[in-house]
Amino acid sequence: MERSNYGRGGRGGGGGRGGRGGGGGGRGSVDRQYQGGGGRGGGWARGSTFQQPTQQWGPRPQPPPPRPESAESSTARGGERGAWGRPAPAPAPVPVQLQRAPAPRSDPSIPDISSLKISSGSNLLPVRRPDTGGTLAIQSPKLSVNHFPVRFNEKTIIIHYDIDIKPDVSSKSRPARVSKSVLSMVKDKLFSDDPAQFPLSRTAYDGERNVFSAVPLPTGTYKVDFSGGEDMKSSSYTVTIKHVNELELGKLKEYLSGKVLSIPRDVLQGMDLVMKENPSRHRICAGRGFYSATSADDLGVGIIASKGFQQSLKPTSQGLALCLDYSVLAFRKRLPVIDFLKEHVRGFRGVNDVTRLRTDVKNALEGLKVTVNHRITKQKYTIAGLTDRSTRDLSFDNVDPEGKAPPRRVSLVEYFRGKYGKEIMYKDIPSLDLGKNGRINYVPMEFCILVEGQRFPKENLNDRGAKLLKEMSLIRPAVRRKTICEMVQAEDGPCGGNVARGFDIEVIKDMTMVKGRVIGPPQLKLRAPDGNLNAVSVDRVKCHWNLVRRSVVEGKPVQSWALLDFSSSDLNYFVPQLIKKCNNLGIRMNEPLVYRSTNMRPFSDIDQLRSLIENVIKEANEKYKSQLQIVVCVMDGKHPGYKSLKWLTETQIGILTQCCLSNHAYEAKDQYLANLALKINAKLGGSNVELNQRLPRFDGEGHVMFVGADVNHPAARNSTCPSMAAVVATLNWPAANRYAARVCPQYHRKENILNFGVMCQELIRTYAQINKVKPARIVVFRDGVSEGQFDMVLNEELLDLKMAIYEEHYRPTITLVVAQKRHQTRLFPESMKDGSPDGNVVPGTVVDTVITHPYDFDFYLCSHYGSMGTSKPTHYYVLWDEHNFTSDQLQKLIYDMCFTFARCTKPVSLVPPVYYADLVAFRGRMFQEVVMKLPPGSASSSSCSSSSSHAMVSITQQSASFDEKFYKLHPELENIMLRNGHPISFATLNGGKNSPAYADQISFSRPVKEFVRESNGFSVSAFVFVFVFAVDWHNITVEFPYV
Repeated sequence: MERSNYGRGGRGGGGGRGGRGGGGGGRGSVDRQYQGGGGRGGGWARGSTFQQPTQQWGPRPQPPPPRPESAESSTARGGERGAWGRPAPAPAPVPVQLQRAPAPRSDPSIPDISSLKISSGSNLLPVRRPDTGGTLAIQSPKLSVNHFPVRFNEKTIIIHYDIDIKPDVSSKSRPARVSKSVLSMVKDKLFSDDPAQFPLSRTAYDGERNVFSAVPLPTGTYKVDFSGGEDMKSSSYTVTIKHVNELELGKLKEYLSGKVLSIPRDVLQGMDLVMKENPSRHRICAGRGFYSATSADDLGVGIIASKGFQQSLKPTSQGLALCLDYSVLAFRKRLPVIDFLKEHVRGFRGVNDVTRLRTDVKNALEGLKVTVNHRITKQKYTIAGLTDRSTRDLSFDNVDPEGKAPPRRVSLVEYFRGKYGKEIMYKDIPSLDLGKNGRINYVPMEFCILVEGQRFPKENLNDRGAKLLKEMSLIRPAVRRKTICEMVQAEDGPCGGNVARGFDIEVIKDMTMVKGRVIGPPQLKLRAPDGNLNAVSVDRVKCHWNLVRRSVVEGKPVQSWALLDFSSSDLNYFVPQLIKKCNNLGIRMNEPLVYRSTNMRPFSDIDQLRSLIENVIKEANEKYKSQLQIVVCVMDGKHPGYKSLKWLTETQIGILTQCCLSNHAYEAKDQYLANLALKINAKLGGSNVELNQRLPRFDGEGHVMFVGADVNHPAARNSTCPSMAAVVATLNWPAANRYAARVCPQYHRKENILNFGVMCQELIRTYAQINKVKPARIVVFRDGVSEGQFDMVLNEELLDLKMAIYEEHYRPTITLVVAQKRHQTRLFPESMKDGSPDGNVVPGTVVDTVITHPYDFDFYLCSHYGSMGTSKPTHYYVLWDEHNFTSDQLQKLIYDMCFTFARCTKPVSLVPPVYYADLVAFRGRMFQEVVMKLPPGSASSSSCSSSSSHAMVSITQQSASFDEKFYKLHPELENIMLRNGHPISFATLNGGKNSPAYADQISFSRPVKEFVRESNGFSVSAFVFVFVFAVDWHNITVEFPYV
């Protein structure tokens, strides 16, 4: 053993020999360093001797469990390969900046060395569970979970092959891209021609280049003649099969039992594909789901809704499990193109409307796949667009396929008559352009039929279709449970057919039974009629709280506001009732200074909308010598111009707005007015509700900051626009309910946050400006990443954070938690006494055994009440922990935080920092959409067209340039802090006497500085970003109402 050169470090975990080391650790017997320090989450040196740390304070440390072997120690086939058995990239060594910070002296705990681990490539791995699960409970319900145990033979070997399918073409021709449907048909033809060598029941295919087999397959090159093209003529394909890897299921068994550290992801993905093989042969495959091809519900306008399921394999404490959940998806009907247009395009009654509605027709058809019926073929074509001329005027050079005659110019009408014996009926409308790679392929619409299984975006559904789809999605828990069980047992489900059995895989078709726990809700703080702050207990079933005869914690006076009525309706009842409700809730509200009534036309003209708002502000300034605090906008209905309104007011004009729909305003119901009052108060800096006691685990300790991070990606068909990274953080302690935010554009669909460290650094500086001290402890909640991206978050984003914020005398302790909503796990009460009256689990239900990871620190928490559909818990996964959280402490902390969301009188389904980060990123995306649609000559675009020296960010040549002035807040709102998720000013431009007072009467002498960081070759401008929202994530649907 080589003695460490690092000597003593701070308090924390030890490494190999070399003394107690927080940041220092020691070197082990090989050349790998232990990256130590703090609490759980580091790693030990592979091959080093475990050294029990000397106890200095606190409780007696527990003896460590047997140390797992590294996955690297295995020299069996495929041991060092990544997904699909191909070599994984070499991981970078863990830098010294990522060493665990020493625990503050106030922390009495000793680090749990047993949870510190490092992977074979020196990359950090998620921390281990600190205990056997939590114990806090006011109720212990019996639950069934849609996890179905999977049994497999650990001696089984799945053989992975690469299958390359190419069409035979002449040397002069360019090889054409082969569609997935043709690839599958060619592969099936090869296998069905020789079932003895290629048994279909013992192979699985991913639709592209990967085949997994339970038996050895012959390798080499094969010629396949396949009849599927024009007139069913035979086409020749060359199929090359190569051996790639052998996946030993025993390695997965070792991982599940804790004998190896790194998950054999290639084995898991191979088994996952095997389980998906049978449904992929019988159902419509769309994304991660499989949907019925025979039965569907009509949503109108040529759209149907098909029921199906999504599935995945999950390593759990009980072993491998198949997780399957019910799903509904909207598809376009399989119809002749003209019939589809009659149903789908508004105002389209027949072919004579094609020319009049050309733009709508083009938008409805472009990119869709069709088959043709003027000849016998299985081929599918993609609609590139409409021809510029009518069908009777189309002609092309007809080339002799044998090359004996020169090309002859022929009209499309003549060609179809002579070649196919078809007379074109509709000659005066455009044809469909089905060509690709520069080749001409014009086909009249009347011969084209839409291919089944083409998804339709749910956000594009009309009101009726959206309502029907939502009703199909939000089925009651008992119905959902029954449907899931039926799908698992169905012949076209994952357990049907012979494929799974062919690989010695068996699924137990009964749901997993678990014992859950219900965490008690926190007490809240509200004001009584006498003005005193009182502790309030929430309802035990729904966990709602009532504002009757109560008022908000801190009501901000609404002294100067304006009303903009875009609905031209009678609001004589709405205004006095809103004022009355605000006053009853402790929010002093005056009459509006300015009242303007107009129609919705300004929402269609951004310059007209800007002029209207500026005139309202000007009138208040000139007549009443008062600066407006907020403008309440009453809209006649939902309108795309809402995005323009928010962009204008927040980035160009500098005024807060509160939007509402006229039908709600006209009715002026008490509950609606209360919600509106809470929104207005939060935006102006008031505090609606606070926790009565401090958050768990941090009693009596230094300042704590909670961070939320997320990335918003552009729509599926968008291939150029940048992704939006957002980071939010709390700025007050111990209430932890005021937030500031940063948003930053980055590479298209880049999931890791490129500027995470710098954005957090700016938020820490803002925290220090307000509190005169930096946070000693930071808890980061990361949204939007899957298990396959945990390594990226741990070894890139965490490293970036520590490199950015660590200073000589500042090393805060950090905990990093991933919050996942995009999973399929559902919890079902076994009886009425185990759940709510609606059949869902009750708020506070947590599960951290059986269905969770075998040894990583994760749990499922359902923090909200499900009044519609089936409640979906959030999956929290701890990747890094320097605070030594127990299961009870972290679960209680997250649950309590869910009661602090600004404008809900109930807990939300997702921890607020992540909730807010998601909405900030969404707001950034919304602003980007507005900027992309600005008319070039409009006043709004020209007013901010000049870019500063570092403002332009070009992600790709074809993407939008990101001028900071399009997104940066107006100076009036630039230095804005979010209290309970909503903005209040915490500084003026000059920091003078007009700086508003709050908390401990702090004012500032300068605004928060902008910053620019060079990242991967382009300049990314990150700036203060303020968001105003009113959203309650409820069950499985997410809607962003007007605010």
